[in-house]
Amino acid sequence: MTQDHTSPVADKPSRKQQQRSIVTQQKLLDAAIAAFSENGFKGTSTRDIAERAGVHHPLITYHFKNKDQLWRAAADRVFRDFRRSLAASLEDHQKESPKQRMASMIRAYVYYAKSQPALHKVIVQEASYPSPRLDWLVETHLKPFFDASFAMFTELQALDIAVKGNPRLLFNMIRLSSGGLLALGQELQASSGIDVNDDATLDEIADLIVSVFLPGKMPPTD
Repeated sequence: MTQDHTSPVADKPSRKQQQRSIVTQQKLLDAAIAAFSENGFKGTSTRDIAERAGVHHPLITYHFKNKDQLWRAAADRVFRDFRRSLAASLEDHQKESPKQRMASMIRAYVYYAKSQPALHKVIVQEASYPSPRLDWLVETHLKPFFDASFAMFTELQALDIAVKGNPRLLFNMIRLSSGGLLALGQELQASSGIDVNDDATLDEIADLIVSVFLPGKMPPTD
């Protein structure tokens, strides 16, 4: 009678293998984010992504099954990090006035949109026509964030701080005044001499958005 000396631990991937796998996934996600934001889903091939990432093409199906799953994983990382950035800003300023909280969120929005251009480029690519990807993006990431933001803006309107009008339309105007503007960075530099790589420019964009859309002052506290 023989004994099976195989350890359960031996069947598990080694730590080095796990680390290599994580590094490969990150490379693929970075390459996918860049490719999808530049060329859209239809204009991007998995071979192009593998080439950008510097990995073998079969590793895409090994890690992500197919192009659609890779797109969702890439978009999920961009928008999950975006929402975390804004949530952190609100948490840091939770004891401040509603206007200051919104102003800090706008500033965080501007800086994240600059650090991750794919945030708006992916939306522009997918919003051009109906698709399951757009539906997933809206339901998973955009709508939850937007609904909370609409409520914040409505509160600011009630305090006579935000400009009057449809709060959903006005908030989306704020969104496009920040991220949408930064997505045109190359064109702005060439046509208007505006350098969006300069922190002073980013601060001015945030300050101007606040002055235009949130012109009122907080009422004095008793």
